[in-house]
Amino acid sequence: MVAMIAKFSAVRRSNAAKKIALMFGISTLIGLAGTAAHAQNYPWCSQYTGSMGGSMNCGFTTYEQCQANVSGIGGFCIRNDTYQPSKGTRGHK
Repeated sequence: MVAMIAKFSAVRRSNAAKKIALMFGISTLIGLAGTAAHAQNYPWCSQYTGSMGGSMNCGFTTYEQCQANVSGIGGFCIRNDTYQPSKGTRGHK
């Protein structure tokens, strides 16, 4: 009888631990899902060709940076049509 009670108690604790872990996982996912994604706000984008075909990286402040990035891996540079200069800064060429 004592062994049966001990086994039942262990099962209850195991179920409680699983529920706590599940609740923690759900709250973590909700927290991550609520994080807003922000577009990169830089004036130049690399459009990749070759093995990375179709990929784009809009993280360059100058055309030269963009060109150096695609050099040797294939691609070309284009202006970021969603670029919004911050107030007080001049646009990059």
